[in-house]
Amino acid sequence: MEQKILEKLKMVKFGDLIHIFKFLFALLPSIFYKRKHKDLWLICDYEMEARDNPYWLFRYICKHHSEQEVVYAINYHSPDYRRVAKLGRTVPYGSLKHWIYYLAASKNISSQKGGKPNAAVCYVLEVSGILRNTRVFLQHGIIKDDLSYLYYKNTKMRMFVCSVPREYEFVRDTYGYPKGYVQMLGLCRYDNLFKVRGKERILLVMPTWRKWIAHSVADSVESVSSFNETEFAKAWKHFLHDSRLRGFLERENMKLVFYLHRNMQKFSGYFQSLSDVAVIATWPEYDCQKLLKEAECLITDYSSVAMDFAYMRKPVLYYQFDYEQFRKGHMGEGYYDYHKDGFGPICENGDALIKSLQNTAENNFCMKQEYQKRCDDFFYFNDRNYCRRNYEAIKKLK
Repeated sequence: MEQKILEKLKMVKFGDLIHIFKFLFALLPSIFYKRKHKDLWLICDYEMEARDNPYWLFRYICKHHSEQEVVYAINYHSPDYRRVAKLGRTVPYGSLKHWIYYLAASKNISSQKGGKPNAAVCYVLEVSGILRNTRVFLQHGIIKDDLSYLYYKNTKMRMFVCSVPREYEFVRDTYGYPKGYVQMLGLCRYDNLFKVRGKERILLVMPTWRKWIAHSVADSVESVSSFNETEFAKAWKHFLHDSRLRGFLERENMKLVFYLHRNMQKFSGYFQSLSDVAVIATWPEYDCQKLLKEAECLITDYSSVAMDFAYMRKPVLYYQFDYEQFRKGHMGEGYYDYHKDGFGPICENGDALIKSLQNTAENNFCMKQEYQKRCDDFFYFNDRNYCRRNYEAIKKLK
């Protein structure tokens, strides 16, 4: 544990040091604030964003439980700020006031492990035991892999939200959380996850990120001197350049939307030359959940967005051209076996992907029965009570 904290300290930047002073200045005011606000809930997503589970929980609380004091931390320059501010109270993300609320809050709630005034400083305070607070992890997606950075020893979070039985059992038995800390409640955003008929027919392509590409490291599994030379770039560009794909889109009168993971968005410009075939979607212009709801078919690799799409019983295609490399350099295997549990066909090369795409069109973009059966076995909740379950469970925490 001490070695882990020392490693984090080495990564502390000058901007983080400023937050040490903010923390110290906030200590005394937070004590007095807490006396008058004994049950303040502080909620946040990313600093510049309010579109995920925290936003939907905040919206639910403001509309249905106005008696609960709740504040949303967000950067005032965020494109989502006005939408949040219309619902309830906000605080500038990373400000001294944010620190005061963070220290005074009875519950700190986020979908991000780093959802706090400053991730580096708070990590040292929380994991070392200097600061003991009640933190709730709403999650960003359904976990299927072994994510060691979310182990209890690395987070000390009080409540860890899961969505499906197999995920719940895997996290409960593997991640080291005390009894009762892991709860199966579902993702708050699923209250608003349902099929929507859009103005255009959309083929959505959403690959996940690669740690060794987004954050180049010395022991990388692949040389990343040039993004265009990575297997990731070559594989996706080859698919997007395929004349058969162009013909498919024309025949089906579909628009392809290519949306890179937030940690890979900086590479979006490398795909701009394909704009006549694909729309290169970037944040914040495009909303992930809106695209998932409107799209007729999803192509991804290992992203948990496949879970959201499959929840709506819409067809998923997996393009996994670098499976071994991904496992070695990004995240280890968990309980989920794509061949046995996946919600669609697995394609290891471009030819297989084009063929599966054509087969999906021939099936009228409906999920095949075998994959629907897997969905029925995998998902547990099928209602619009996700926010309510999360709210009630958080309310019971002491």
